[in-house]
Amino acid sequence: MSTQLSLSIELRKLIESKLEQTINGIENTFYQILKKQDINPIELKENVKNLEENFSIISQKWNLEILYTLLLKEQAGFGEIKRILGVNSRTLSDKLKILNIFNYINRDVNIGPPLRVKYNLTNKGKNTGLLALPLLYYSSK
Repeated sequence: MSTQLSLSIELRKLIESKLEQTINGIENTFYQILKKQDINPIELKENVKNLEENFSIISQKWNLEILYTLLLKEQAGFGEIKRILGVNSRTLSDKLKILNIFNYINRDVNIGPPLRVKYNLTNKGKNTGLLALPLLYYSSK
């Protein structure tokens, strides 16, 4: 999925405007929480540390690509995901298991015959993919 999305100037301005609104909203909410809960830096560090496992999963090679594939396709089988991403079977199998364990994707088995397995996003997986888009957009600038 290394194809770069080509956006018109008008569309870029719209995206950047919406992203700025979102970032400002997150920033305001963050500071309101800090103020109301009087969280000190040590407590904040502990809270962030609790998120590290999920950050680690999402930052691993192929995981976001799998989420984006399912975001675009809504549902796909193993072979289709493998073909789209060009990833080897063992790696894809491992990544799908991890994403399923951490509730980013669902694995739906249709016993058949033939046996068919389809994958789709959970709400957590969908929201994670959507929330990662602004980070990727800004990081690529």
